[in-house]
Amino acid sequence: MRTSIATVCLSGTLEEKLQAAATAGFDGVEIFEQDLIVSPNSPEATAALAAGLGLSLDLYQPFRDFEGVDEEQFAANLTRAEAKFQLMSRMGMTTVLLCSNVATATIDDDAVVIDQLRRLGDLAERYCIDVAYEALAWGRFVSEYDRAWDLVKAADHPRIGTCLDSFHILSRGTDLSRIAEIPGEKIFFLQLADAPALSMDVLSWSRHHRVFPGEGSWDLTDFLARVAGTGYAGPVSLEVFNDSFRQADTQRTAVDGLRSLRWLEANVSATFDDRASGADWGRDRLQLDLQPLPRVAEPRGIDYVELNTDDLGALTRQIHQLGFRFVGFHRTKPHVQLWRRGQARIVLTEPIEPEYAPIVPADESTVALAVSTPDAHSTASGTYLRGIGFAVADADAAMERALLLSTTEVPREQAHDEKVLRGVFAPDGSEVFFGDGDGEDPQWTDEFGTVPDDRQSAIDHINLAQPAHHYDEAVLFYTSLLALTALPSQDVPSPSGLVRSQVMSSADGAVRMPLNVSPDHSPNALSRGAGSPAATYPEHVAIACDDIFTAATTAVARGLKFLAVPQNYYEDLAARFDLAPELLDRLREHNILYDHDAEGEFLHFYTSTIGSVFFEMVERRTGYRGFGAPNAPVRLAAQHRRNTES
Repeated sequence: MRTSIATVCLSGTLEEKLQAAATAGFDGVEIFEQDLIVSPNSPEATAALAAGLGLSLDLYQPFRDFEGVDEEQFAANLTRAEAKFQLMSRMGMTTVLLCSNVATATIDDDAVVIDQLRRLGDLAERYCIDVAYEALAWGRFVSEYDRAWDLVKAADHPRIGTCLDSFHILSRGTDLSRIAEIPGEKIFFLQLADAPALSMDVLSWSRHHRVFPGEGSWDLTDFLARVAGTGYAGPVSLEVFNDSFRQADTQRTAVDGLRSLRWLEANVSATFDDRASGADWGRDRLQLDLQPLPRVAEPRGIDYVELNTDDLGALTRQIHQLGFRFVGFHRTKPHVQLWRRGQARIVLTEPIEPEYAPIVPADESTVALAVSTPDAHSTASGTYLRGIGFAVADADAAMERALLLSTTEVPREQAHDEKVLRGVFAPDGSEVFFGDGDGEDPQWTDEFGTVPDDRQSAIDHINLAQPAHHYDEAVLFYTSLLALTALPSQDVPSPSGLVRSQVMSSADGAVRMPLNVSPDHSPNALSRGAGSPAATYPEHVAIACDDIFTAATTAVARGLKFLAVPQNYYEDLAARFDLAPELLDRLREHNILYDHDAEGEFLHFYTSTIGSVFFEMVERRTGYRGFGAPNAPVRLAAQHRRNTES
């Protein structure tokens, strides 16, 4: 599948955008007219740069406000079009995007529009240029793709075709069935964008809130499968208007965009393969070379959480108070230790100064990844969540898929007799490792020693903070690499503003990861460490237990100071739920919060924050699957008080 990206998706100069697209691995680009106009380079120089980078120039866009006008205006529009055709010829470009008229259309008459499209086609023929007519969702008279196609079909000109844009079609909720009527050769271009589910005018929605496929709420797998079934054989391109993307790192955004297309391509490939006959998707007409990815199932659970800390005493004291048992130091890395509580495992890593890092000779006892200095995270200061190990059915397939989705592998020291663990960097700078999990203790734990622990405890969920500019990237990362599902987002009020939260979850709930975007300039924002791409809101690890009151009693006996919950909360709790007075007193005594829904009950308490990490102990009763969302403002306010007072 040939991939393309519109330069409007990226920040920077036109030259920087072309370089980023090529480095990311795109086959071609759409040239957004404004990017060319403001460039100091000539059209010929721009074309030469693209060619030197191995990029095709797939589309010049947009040409606006052409059809549905009187003859005087139409003559002026033809003159304007010819100037653009001449410019495109200088660049070797052969396809232009014609948007349905928004501003100057005065005649809502199909016959007039058809005639004007034909005459434009005659002009385009002189320059060997194809015109892709697109229905803008807010077009004056033409705003639906099927009407645009009816006009193109009636014009019956070899140089006039249509452009299908997922945003303009899906934002209006148009019936997609008529896509199958369009011959693939008359679809001159295809543009893709996803979007979150918002209630707002479609123009503002389009101009500010588009995202890459997999980062929004639409089923683009279904959309692309329908288009592929027509026999379309051209580029599959991204056209995303997004305020955050236009401010973010150019190269990073380009990589995120290509990842979205490769993920979508694999989904569509699987869609065609999985259909018994494929006839309803037009498999016999398929022209796109759809490349699959190694298939991965949802992770079976979380093997471990790794925390980096320069305050080892405080952190080990707190997890001991939560009932964790010390397993041991790693047999070759004395700065790394393992703690466990049932199946909940926490790896603690102390930073190593580079000048004191051990030198490991690269001989037969080590593999090629052995290095003489630790990676950037190992030297970072502070206490922060460094990485997560996921138990997956096939670690090799998961790693291969991750690398094909343009991720970066984490360098790791590896002795010959140690379990091979491989992982990649997540968008927030943390590490994601893949382990073959089968419900038993993973093999790598033997490298720390053996401490039996059959308690019913595990990592319930991990709450990760995300930089605002890369939040959508994180959603796609976990969707595409681990087959997690993004649940609807929520806004949680805090003393510093609204916190956007979206849960990434496996279907069975074995993996739950709320992703949070903290308010800008929040006093609660703490650094993940020197290796972190941005300051982060505090993150936390939630530990499941089968008796929260026993866990709380043990923690108090060991000196744990809970995050204080105000009396007002318990008065409100009594008003909202018909709780026995004895239960309410026990909740109040231990600063335990409570929630209840039709499926069951949820009891939980929080620790204080060390660096940018705190812990939550939870007990789920019967079928409760949530996270105690009504209690989040209470926790945020309590943390705010504690942080500002200290």
